[in-house]
This record gives sequence, C-alpha cells and structure tokens, in this order.
Amino acid sequence: MERGLILLVAAFMVFVAPGVRGTAHLSFANNTEVNITRTGCRVSKLCLETPNNCDPAGNGTCLFGSLVASPPVAPNGVNLSVELRGNSMGYVALGLTVNASEGGTMLFVCAQNSSNNGSFFFRTMMRNNTDDMLTPTETRVTEIRGSVKDNVIQCEFVVPGVNATSTRSSDATTFDVLLGTGTFNGNSLGPFNVSLNSGALNIADPTSNTAGTTAAPTMTSSSTTAGTCVLHPHALLVLLSVLTLSVMQKA
Repeated sequence: MERGLILLVAAFMVFVAPGVRGTAHLSFANNTEVNITRTGCRVSKLCLETPNNCDPAGNGTCLFGSLVASPPVAPNGVNLSVELRGNSMGYVALGLTVNASEGGTMLFVCAQNSSNNGSFFFRTMMRNNTDDMLTPTETRVTEIRGSVKDNVIQCEFVVPGVNATSTRSSDATTFDVLLGTGTFNGNSLGPFNVSLNSGALNIADPTSNTAGTTAAPTMTSSSTTAGTCVLHPHALLVLLSVLTLSVMQKA
C-alpha cells in the first residue's frame, strides 16, 4: 500500500507540473544590446521574414527571424542561436514544430509589458497545434537579450539541445518554423497569431529555404492562453515522453 501511495503521489506531481513555472530555466546576457540585420542570410544563418525580403534594420513593418545551429551531436541535438524582430504592442514569437497541424509547437516569446513602460520580457510556451492553447514550459534558454522601442521588439537568445525527435537516438534538425505575434494584457499572453509557416526546413542549413520564399500562413489562432497541459487528458501522465517536438536539455 505504501508503494502504491508513492506511485499515486508521483503521478499527481506529473499531472500538476505544467501549472508550476519558475524562471530558473532562463538566463540573460550581461550585454543587452540587440542589432538584428540581414547580414549572413543564406550564408551563415537561415532567415525567414514577412513581408518577403523586408529589412529588420529598417523602420518599416518587418517580422524577421534567423537561426544558426551548432554542429549536431546525437542525442543532444543542436544549440540554436536565434534572432527575432517584429512590430507588436504585445509579443512576437518564433515556433518550432515537426507538424504544424498536430502535436505541439515550442514557442519562444519576446514581449513588452505596456503597463510597465514597455519593459522587455521573455517566455517559453508550448502551443497545442490542434486547439491553439498555450501552456507555460520551462525550456532552457540562455544568453537572452532584448529591447523594445516604438513597439519594435527585438531579441536574441540561444536554445541548447534542440532536437526534432523524442527518441533521443538521433539529432534530427528538420522543423516547420513559425513566426507570429500576439497580445499581452499585463497578466497573460493572448493567442499566437501565425503570420508565417516555413514548411519543413533543415534549420542546420542556412540555404534550406533558398528554393522558395516565405510560405503563406496556413492557420490562425482562436483561443486564449491556458494554464493547463496542451495535450489531451489521456496523455497527461506521459507528458514528458510523448511531445511530438522535443527540445532537449543538456545535463
């Protein structure tokens, strides 16, 4: 009976874990300067933007993201350096998913708090690709820096151990990359509105989207932020092993 009680308590802890969130998984760079340009696109970094070929260093509307992957090492995956820039009174976000219509999308959110003088903040979220619900996660992110000026949000950060497979037996680097925006009401993030879905790209190859320009959006979000698990109830107790997208963390 004692053993059964221990197992029950352990299962309950897994069930409630998605609602318990801290900030220990995030670390910020000492240097807060952010300067995002197109320099290196298709040479040393994979770039995505909407409108096509917009200039993130300019004054116009431009939602831009770039990715630089370290050499992959199975089973840890790659360390992913990310640049993100967009116009929003709430947040801009970059998402990684292996299938934008099912499973989950790991979202990296750069935002401003308008009720606190437009101060910059950063969040990691999991988006349910079936019902668009957002759930806070504790994905490890390092070297975060960000700035907000005239509703232009810019940020840079590094995601260690990114892997498109949940088996930990490979270093898969093929993802759909999503760019989008959303609102922030001072307490919670609003729905993630997808502006760009890249389709399947090898994020370790800066030229992987050379054959085609940015793809048209294929989905919109219609739900509000939720503090519960993004998976269906029957999958709650195996949350850590069944996510379609696995962003691996180094020990």
